[in-house]
Amino acid sequence: MPCLRVPSAAAAVILLAACGTSPEGIEPARARAPALSVPGAAAAQAGTAAGTRGPVAAATDAERPFEGARGSPDYRARVVATPLSSSPAPGWEPERLWSSRVDWEPVVAVDPSSNAVYQLAARYYASPCPGCPDPSLVFRRSEDGGRTWQADEFPFRGGRTQVDAQLRVSSDGTLFAAWLQDWRPGVSFARSRDGGRSWSEPISFAREIEPHWSDHPLLLVSPDGRTVVLAFNNGHSWIATSHDGGRTFGRPVRTDRDERYWFHTGGVIDGRGEIFIAAVDYSQSYRGPAHVNILRSSDGGVTWRARRVDTAAEAPACEWIPGCYVGFLGPRADLAIDADGTMLLVYNAGTRDGGPQGLWLRRSRDGRHWSRRRRVGARGADVDHAFPVLAAGAAAGDLRLAWQDDRRGRWNTWYRRSLDGGRHWGRVARLSGSGPTTDYKDARGYLFPYGDYLSIAVGPDGTAHVVWGAGESFNGNGGVWYTRGR
Repeated sequence: MPCLRVPSAAAAVILLAACGTSPEGIEPARARAPALSVPGAAAAQAGTAAGTRGPVAAATDAERPFEGARGSPDYRARVVATPLSSSPAPGWEPERLWSSRVDWEPVVAVDPSSNAVYQLAARYYASPCPGCPDPSLVFRRSEDGGRTWQADEFPFRGGRTQVDAQLRVSSDGTLFAAWLQDWRPGVSFARSRDGGRSWSEPISFAREIEPHWSDHPLLLVSPDGRTVVLAFNNGHSWIATSHDGGRTFGRPVRTDRDERYWFHTGGVIDGRGEIFIAAVDYSQSYRGPAHVNILRSSDGGVTWRARRVDTAAEAPACEWIPGCYVGFLGPRADLAIDADGTMLLVYNAGTRDGGPQGLWLRRSRDGRHWSRRRRVGARGADVDHAFPVLAAGAAAGDLRLAWQDDRRGRWNTWYRRSLDGGRHWGRVARLSGSGPTTDYKDARGYLFPYGDYLSIAVGPDGTAHVVWGAGESFNGNGGVWYTRGR
């Protein structure tokens, strides 16, 4: 989960705890010894209190850009060697580093009607023009299924900061993007009909909700591109829907009636047009249990029903990682639906306060009734799983799963595939460790996830494309890594 960024006076007392420093009298939930040796940890930790990505203490501060920044302006990833002790998983290429710059929170999307693959991420210290945002969203395309990539582009020039990228492609090749542009206008949306070479004028939503700021978008697009759904929060849960391909949106609908902090992290639109969104709600301090929910609309986004699917114990502490805070490794949920209509929900959750996060899966035929959860990740007693994502292939039953966990002492990115709608899963493939060695990554894995999510997409030929962030710590430095395979 991202750093708690609630611009409310009520949240001010917990902002330091949420962003890596504990207020007096609060002890870490789990005192696990550091498993990693983080370069520059002392220096990075010293800068944590200043804020990295800008928690905001009062509503008036929502006008400010994010304070601090990830990593170092002078950082360039140093490729030390290509490891010889680790081979790529069968059917997979060695992972590739997008750039030597400070990149984080990547997403990948594929064109279902061609060989085009697209990626979008936030890049720090590389503003494309004087006065342009820093970080800025950086975009690239491949027209040969991810074999080669064209030059990086910076498609959006507004605001002071751009983060939280989302990217989707409809069946006719139209690209849809969403991102967070400052606190205000906040969540923004644009589309492209020419492979990202030009984009529509961005649409934002903050003026239509109270208070007037927004955070953390989730973007869903129906296969035909007509229905576009944007879920976001300002603490509360909001969802806006378009039925004309993103040209116009209805007024955002608030779906909660509590004072918890909601994150929308995955969703699908089924063949009947019903919309399902996976969302996790936390306390304003991230302390205590978190709830995994399914939000459902059967009337095109006019009204929403919420069902609590599971409750997770308090997330583990990670104070030995510079900048990390209780909640960062907390639950994240994703949804996918196969060609036969089978829906899968995957999420990470702990069973005891401060304990490690297991990886859990549930199945449904209608999105209303869900099977009992079952474990799909590592079974170690002290393994943390984080940021699971799902994608469906073109064939009935074809579902793909990727996530990050620390079963080897270092973090790695993992993958599994099911060919029968999630009943059975193939062998686990490790996607990280066989590519180049850098200052934070080698054949054993990487020091820490860099950013709040990874991303997976499946091309029309059945190739899975996976992209993730890896780095020294929550604060950076770090970069974006990509691989493809089956």
